[in-house]
Amino acid sequence: MIVAVWIINALLALAFLGAGGVKVLRSKPALQSIGMTWVNGFPAGAVKLIGAAEVIGALGLILPLLTNIAPVLTPIAAAALAVLMVGGIIVHMRLDEPFVPTIVLAILSIISAVLGFMVIAS
Repeated sequence: MIVAVWIINALLALAFLGAGGVKVLRSKPALQSIGMTWVNGFPAGAVKLIGAAEVIGALGLILPLLTNIAPVLTPIAAAALAVLMVGGIIVHMRLDEPFVPTIVLAILSIISAVLGFMVIAS
C-alpha cells in the first residue's frame, strides 16, 4: 500500500508543484494569456495564495513521508488539496470552463488521503 501512496503522491506533487508554481511566478495578465481565464474573477493576491497553497500541498505530499517527520501531515496535505480542488471545480463549472482535470486531481487527492491515513494507522 505504501508503494501506491508514493506513486499517487509523486504524480500529484508534480501536478500541483507545476500548477502552483505557475500561479506564484507569473502575473495575472500572463496567466490570462495562457488560458487561465478564471483569474479574472479573483484579485492577484488570491491567485498567488492559491498557487502557494498548491506548492505547499505538493511539498506536504512528499516531505513528511520522505523524512518520516510527522508523516500524518501527508494525508492531511492530500485532504487539503482535495478541498482546494472542490473549490476549483465550482469556479470552473460556474465559468463553463473544462473542469474534468480538476475532478481528476480532487479524486486522486482523496485517494491519497485515504491511503495515507491507512498507511499511518498500520
